[in-house]
Amino acid sequence: MTQTDTPSHPSSGTQPTLPPLRPLPRLGLGAVLIGKEEEALALEVLRSRELFRYHYSLPVEEQGKMAGTLEKEFCELIGTRHALAVTSGTAALEVALGALGVGPGDEVIVPVWSWISCFTAIVRLGARPVLAEIDESLGLAPGEVTRLATPRTRAVMVIHYQGAAVDMDPILEEAAALGIPVLEDCAESTGATYKGRRVGSLGAIGIFSFQYQKMITSGEGGMVVTSDPKLYERAVRFHDIGSVRPYHLQWITPQEPNFCGSQFRMNELTAAVALAQFRKLEATRRHCQALAGVIRREIEKLPGLQMRLLADPEGDNGIELYFFLETPELAARFNEALSARNIHIARMTGTYCHVAREYCRLGLAHAPGASPFAGMEPWPAPGYREGDFPRTDRVVERFISLPLGVLFTQEDACYIAETIKALHAEIVAPTLAGK
Repeated sequence: MTQTDTPSHPSSGTQPTLPPLRPLPRLGLGAVLIGKEEEALALEVLRSRELFRYHYSLPVEEQGKMAGTLEKEFCELIGTRHALAVTSGTAALEVALGALGVGPGDEVIVPVWSWISCFTAIVRLGARPVLAEIDESLGLAPGEVTRLATPRTRAVMVIHYQGAAVDMDPILEEAAALGIPVLEDCAESTGATYKGRRVGSLGAIGIFSFQYQKMITSGEGGMVVTSDPKLYERAVRFHDIGSVRPYHLQWITPQEPNFCGSQFRMNELTAAVALAQFRKLEATRRHCQALAGVIRREIEKLPGLQMRLLADPEGDNGIELYFFLETPELAARFNEALSARNIHIARMTGTYCHVAREYCRLGLAHAPGASPFAGMEPWPAPGYREGDFPRTDRVVERFISLPLGVLFTQEDACYIAETIKALHAEIVAPTLAGK
């Protein structure tokens, strides 16, 4: 990893010109850093022949060395009392929702702009996703909880989108006034902070993902975090066919009755890779934050260009910069010009508006009776149709995304900044002059 903690700034000229074309840098976060550390821990597991974390041939305190260590170090960083390793970020969402008691007849408020699992995990538990607008932070807009809450609302899901925390204070205040717990989806923002606290520690329960495109990866994998012992126990039961194994009795005294759970246990090989990756997280954050800082400082004051609204700029992971232009047409032209200059513009996440996707347009679950939309005629009903979210549409039609990889250099960041300034002078400035 190239050190960029104290980068120099590109020069600022009165007449910006396009810099010499550079090769397209390689994208990637945790996955491109897989190396000897992951290999060493994975080999340790293989040589032990103990791939199952709850292997009863071992004393309780020796079970699940990799998964247990990962959970312990996660708690230390995030600042929660409990962490539970699971098989994926999607599984983590289901476990967290199950821990909150979400089920048939319930509603969960979720941003319309979010990853597929945010919608489908709710449906899988028989509850109804209630779609909410986002703002220029690309997160849940303040006021939406109050607007959308009903007596059936069981939870609010906030998504800390692509490295940056949602403005949590107003959302937590709204939710607390209504007695609704907040679930933090931190899948795309592991390690990010909000006013000095790590995301995942602010709401009732939080989740993380270790999927291939994430800050840290084990191919698949996830984590559930909470400081509430009841929610932790319910999460443990939900992820392990309703049981609480002796390992977890070190942390809690069971209070909840056994119930039918699923099976989302993380194995030791996955945990070994995730643990090695987790130990690289802070270096990755510092690197990407420095790169983002180079670009942001050079472009944030350009007229007609609005940077993504950040609730805590110092806490942003810096893995993807966003800015907005005044019209979708300008954004399209700018994107095309950036791509022609070997600058990545494709988002690293498949986030999109749920209403534009087939699973929402059809409203189906795995069986007809399992759909929370059954009986809502005609379908799509209001709140699930394209055009029902004008505020979100205005936001997502005008943004430019700039993914930053951990292998990017200071020179790459300077090139991106200089190119943006030159293209701004060529594409945006003339439209401002013509007003």
